[in-house]
Amino acid sequence: MDRIGLPEIPSRTVSIEDFGGIGDGITLNTNAFADAVAHLEALGGGRLVVPAGIWRTGPIELRSNMDLHVERGAVIVFDPSRNLYPVIHTSFEGLETRRCESPLFAQDAHDISITGGGVIDGSGQDWRAVKKSKMNSAQWKAKLASGGVLSEDGKTWYPDEGFILAEKNANMNVPDASLPDSLIKSFLRPVMVSLRNCENVLLKDCVFQNSPAWNIHPLLCRNVIVDGITVRNPEYSQNGDGIDIDSCTGVLLVNSSFDCGDDGICIKSGKDEDGRRRGVPCSRIIVDGCTVFHGHGGFVVGSEMSGGVKDIKVSNCRFLGTDVGLRFKSKRGRGGVVSGIWIDNIRMTDIATDCLLFDLFYGGKSATESREDGAPADEPALPVDETTPAFRDIHISSVTCSGADRAMYFNGLPEMPVKGISIEDCTISASRGIELRYSEDVSLRGVTVNAADGEPLKTYKVSNIIQE
Repeated sequence: MDRIGLPEIPSRTVSIEDFGGIGDGITLNTNAFADAVAHLEALGGGRLVVPAGIWRTGPIELRSNMDLHVERGAVIVFDPSRNLYPVIHTSFEGLETRRCESPLFAQDAHDISITGGGVIDGSGQDWRAVKKSKMNSAQWKAKLASGGVLSEDGKTWYPDEGFILAEKNANMNVPDASLPDSLIKSFLRPVMVSLRNCENVLLKDCVFQNSPAWNIHPLLCRNVIVDGITVRNPEYSQNGDGIDIDSCTGVLLVNSSFDCGDDGICIKSGKDEDGRRRGVPCSRIIVDGCTVFHGHGGFVVGSEMSGGVKDIKVSNCRFLGTDVGLRFKSKRGRGGVVSGIWIDNIRMTDIATDCLLFDLFYGGKSATESREDGAPADEPALPVDETTPAFRDIHISSVTCSGADRAMYFNGLPEMPVKGISIEDCTISASRGIELRYSEDVSLRGVTVNAADGEPLKTYKVSNIIQE
């Protein structure tokens, strides 16, 4: 892996206030940000300072050689008015589709950064649908009082009728092309920070919170450093991922924390035919010293991994109260190969389902929700082709987990077992032991699984080939 350097930003500095910006939480500063960015771009770049205050605005586009410096005490709040966000062609959840432009974005830019320690808020509560089952009674009452509409069964809140119509007619989040953008804009909710085909990127110290969909999405980027950031979304936030690193090469993600409504740290590379056509793997990534609180998974690969994932090191991380600790997921139809993953020195507590999960029958649900469907039935093997996903050459060591429902669950494909997995020097406290289905060449060395009272648990194994 080549050394990743910091972006090169010219020393000149301007303030958003120099362009008429007012941080009173009332004034809309969209034009002030656009004018400041255009001014810096004309000079060859520099630092745009956002001082203490509440800065209400529409979308902000970063250009090359530019630092958005959000000072501590500053809060950028993206106004949720739909007319501020044009519909663009982009990629979401691994598929080519149309979505609203992201509140904070860069396209084909180089040497860009977001720094300073301030807060960036996406006003996601005005965009997201939410299930009644995911809220407590007080939260649900407040949500109903905010306006919006309910589903026919009264179990889901939507911001408007257009969202419901689009969802009914969508194919995996891709809307019906005949529906007009103006009607379904809420359904086309954007990721909050979108970095598309950018190089030499730094995100440092800031708080990123309350995103309409995913929080941070670097896509097809090269040489990215994420250091010391905090990412926050409500537990109930639909698609409220922390960071989704998608078909990127050369990424350092360090010393950061995530508290999310979906996966915390997730590695992706496109979905199904769209992902295979793109054909760009996620590779050469280091994740170190990070903490994930609530979320569907602490460190996650997939399910959109059709372009492949390789050469990743994860170390010195903590997962506290996530649904799953280490989560690898995919399904038939994806294709792609995940290999060369090294995970070391992980601490977990209060994991709702599995400390370690491989699930090649992923059905679009969280692991907790999948449990409600019961045990999977035996599946016949299908022919192996380009749509068959493969997970192999994955090495996990020095994991300590205090409290999980199950220690490990491997659920590979009968035609493509999870293969070449080594697990060493791990101590896990769980209610259930280890279950392996459709797995091959699995090595467990120095792995201890105990019940909460300290008594050893027997493991339960079902697979075509197991080697220990």
